[in-house]
Amino acid sequence: MSADRPRIAIAGGGLAGLSLALALKQALGDAAEVAMCDPALKRDPHGDKRAYAIAAAARRMLEALQIWGLVADKAQPIRDMVITDSRLHDPVRPTFLTFAGEVREGEPLAHMVAGGDLTGALVDACRNAGVALMPVSVESFSAHPGAIDVVTDGGVTLRASLLVAADGARSRLRDQAGISWISWPYRQSAIVATIRHARDHEGKAVEHFLPAGPFAILPLKPEALPDGRLQHRSSIVWSERSDEVPHLLQADPEDLLAELERRFGLELGEISFDTKPQAFPLSFGVARRFTADRLALLGDAAHVIHPIAGQGLNLGLHDAAALAEIVVEALRLGRDPGSADVLDDYERARRADITAMGMMTDGLNRLFSNDALPLRLIRDLGLGLVDRMPGLKRFFMQEAAGLAGGTPPRLLRGEPL
Repeated sequence: MSADRPRIAIAGGGLAGLSLALALKQALGDAAEVAMCDPALKRDPHGDKRAYAIAAAARRMLEALQIWGLVADKAQPIRDMVITDSRLHDPVRPTFLTFAGEVREGEPLAHMVAGGDLTGALVDACRNAGVALMPVSVESFSAHPGAIDVVTDGGVTLRASLLVAADGARSRLRDQAGISWISWPYRQSAIVATIRHARDHEGKAVEHFLPAGPFAILPLKPEALPDGRLQHRSSIVWSERSDEVPHLLQADPEDLLAELERRFGLELGEISFDTKPQAFPLSFGVARRFTADRLALLGDAAHVIHPIAGQGLNLGLHDAAALAEIVVEALRLGRDPGSADVLDDYERARRADITAMGMMTDGLNRLFSNDALPLRLIRDLGLGLVDRMPGLKRFFMQEAAGLAGGTPPRLLRGEPL
């Protein structure tokens, strides 16, 4: 790093970190160095079989970064959303709330995208843009006046103006910076898998609120079979009590499929597993601060929320959009991108949004993962009222699409930096 060519170091090569790296490099070009450190860069980025919901604002960001066109033909638009509230043994699951799938004409509320497709496109774009992709981990750092020394596991020291910790919910860099973490477990785990089914989902997403937790069915792009037929697929996010999950995953495949059918329903015909189910414990977590001396937290290193609204990745992409805009503007004005006043701008830009989303998802999970009859009656009445109030439905759609809450960063409006 030279005085006239600052370096931004990013620890963690997930989707939020990659998006930040690409946004910075596209906007700054040769005026700054961008280095990304993550051992996962050694692996094939296309190998991630998980599916992610990309809300409308995040899709606009990917368009501005010239990424969306690389994955659009593999992405499945969510055209409708249906919400039910029932017990597992109820013979009928009444629909209490529906959303049309467009935030405006021709723009779906969200798309489902395979993680490997999106990661692969971002890695290739970062490489082509000139981001230094380093398959190493960041072991430690030390901040000094004017710079921060970043030490990798290979013993290499990078001098940077700013270090971005995007190293996940168990961030070592956050701990080393002395930033405390507020968290609590949900006593739930999310079982995720891709499911094959006989009938077309027609782009409809379904969320069944069950006493153990929400069960989401999210439409995926069909796959073409060798004989020309289409294999219809959906992703599931099955929230279940954590003490039940080991028994489910260790059960005979036929027994597990029977349990899945009880929750999935028969609307899409015969179902089977396309990928092996995996379980992840669920919790809430948020950092007391998102910045320290020449360090900024990004994505899961800053916040972890319940997947009930499918907003975890989108929240991280919002972080990336905000931090990229703040850093780029600072450098264009000749300011130090790692200075306390610049990082304070990032803290202010993200605190309210993250707090609101965390409280909302936590409250929704507590409200709906409950089988008390009076509470069920109240929440079902509330869902029914929302369904009959177009203005309120529109507000919730804008919130889910990431388009509510004042003026978003330029990238989330689809504008380049």
